[in-house]
Amino acid sequence: MKDDHLGPYPSHPVVRAIFRLPILLYRLGLGALVGRLFMIVTTTGRKSGLPRRTAIEFHTYYGRKYVVNGYGMRSDWYRNILADARVTIQTADGVEHCRARRVTDDAELAEAYGFVEANPTFRRFVQVLGVDLSREQFIAHKDRWYLVTFDPTTEPTPPPLAADLWCVLPLAASISVVFALVLGRRGQR
Repeated sequence: MKDDHLGPYPSHPVVRAIFRLPILLYRLGLGALVGRLFMIVTTTGRKSGLPRRTAIEFHTYYGRKYVVNGYGMRSDWYRNILADARVTIQTADGVEHCRARRVTDDAELAEAYGFVEANPTFRRFVQVLGVDLSREQFIAHKDRWYLVTFDPTTEPTPPPLAADLWCVLPLAASISVVFALVLGRRGQR
């Protein structure tokens, strides 16, 4: 199977830090804000067996959440899902226990086509691959992209990401106020 992707896999430390920023924001207790665009997917590490968290842009279409994996088999989170599909996802809607799966069925792809057609990011991705955006071509080229969706489960899933840094926000706000007051007094002299 050809592993087309959006571009080079993000390996530079600065780029990786930027990609992990939504995780920090969730930990600060800002998941309700960030969780409208990014979900936190907690997988089980295929080698370590430990919870692994990834922030991923997601889209909801008719109540179903979709993720476009632009890096295919190079994505650690995707390889973790192949080893164990049980995941915990967190969005502004809260925590959900799910089984992740790649959408490959033609009928399901035809349903998801409306999401693809309305999504500028995915439309650009499809253009880069040189695929016509018609429903027929979208289905015919299903092996060229990784569209992942999530089905609810009652099975045990990895623990969700905790908002364990929420206490940092009031402290940071207090420091900012003191800093602003000190700078304000210096300006008055």
